[in-house]
Amino acid sequence: MELIEKLNWRYAAKAMNGQKVPQEKVDKILEASRLAPTSSGLQPFEIIVITNQEIKEQIKPHAWNQPQITDCSHLLVFAAWDNYTEERINRMFDLTNEIRGFENEGWENYRQMLLGMYPQRSAEENFTHAAKQAYIGFGAAIIAAAFEEVDSTPMEGFVPEEVDKILNLQEKGLKSVLLLPLGYRDPSNDWLVNLTKIRKPKEDFVTEIN
Repeated sequence: MELIEKLNWRYAAKAMNGQKVPQEKVDKILEASRLAPTSSGLQPFEIIVITNQEIKEQIKPHAWNQPQITDCSHLLVFAAWDNYTEERINRMFDLTNEIRGFENEGWENYRQMLLGMYPQRSAEENFTHAAKQAYIGFGAAIIAAAFEEVDSTPMEGFVPEEVDKILNLQEKGLKSVLLLPLGYRDPSNDWLVNLTKIRKPKEDFVTEIN
């Protein structure tokens, strides 16, 4: 029940106090995201971790001037591949073979199937698919942050193109998808902190088919 208790504790912090999150906790949050499942295990996204205050100040106007951007300890930017390429697909399959120490015929056949499918699609379609995988890692990071009792604020409200320019993401073949400030809540300035968490009742959320 500890995890459920932590998830009840968490909320989208509207104000943070600037206190630094211990690096050990940040590392665990990042690791949870790294271990999250993704389609075909390709992990088509990266996380940019920003502690530089000047960079956070540059991003803030492009994120509706939300104060958490600059008041957080660490700003995580989830950036998805702008496209699936043969090189990117092969890199992940080669990594698997290297780490496991052997090649598997079924696995190699699967590689060829993906190589025959993803690179043939439009970059827009591939980016949309990659962005969905970033959301999975994003969710894992939010849950891990709650488990570590670190506050976070999931953000889609920003201008990705501007953030991409600031971070030079185009050069890496990435596009920003989500922002996740990490820090500690500021109860004296957060109207949401003491309000009851509202979620649909289970009977309206879960359908069981036996």
